[in-house]
Amino acid sequence: MAATVVPSESAPLFVASIGVRWRDLDAFNHVNNSNYLTYLEEARLQWLRHVPGPWFDEQSMPVLAASELNYRQPIEWPAQLQVELGCMRLGNSSITISHRIVDSADANRIYSDGHVVMVWMNPQTGKPVPLPQAIRDAAAPSAASHG
Repeated sequence: MAATVVPSESAPLFVASIGVRWRDLDAFNHVNNSNYLTYLEEARLQWLRHVPGPWFDEQSMPVLAASELNYRQPIEWPAQLQVELGCMRLGNSSITISHRIVDSADANRIYSDGHVVMVWMNPQTGKPVPLPQAIRDAAAPSAASHG
């Protein structure tokens, strides 16, 4: 199956609400850069919990293969965040998920953006396996039907 590129102007795949915790701060009183990755991981897990149908089993599990994270401005406490996820690309065994971390009260206040690549692999062999149909359907219903 060929890769499918999904238009970036489509509606978000999923939006997660995440509150900044006091322990997320560093010595400069803003969120430590490593916590941005934790927020993104939490948003992806929230999305995956909402995917109908099987998206992993003993022979097929997702792993993070690559990440790109652009820090646009510091996040200060207290803050309530929205993490917007989108589907940029569907491959044979991978999905490229775009992300934006924005202020929940002002979506024009962008703290971070970028994307990650998730690859489904067989944990016993370490080899890529086909992207589960449940992920294809949840990520881009119109793209999955072109398949």
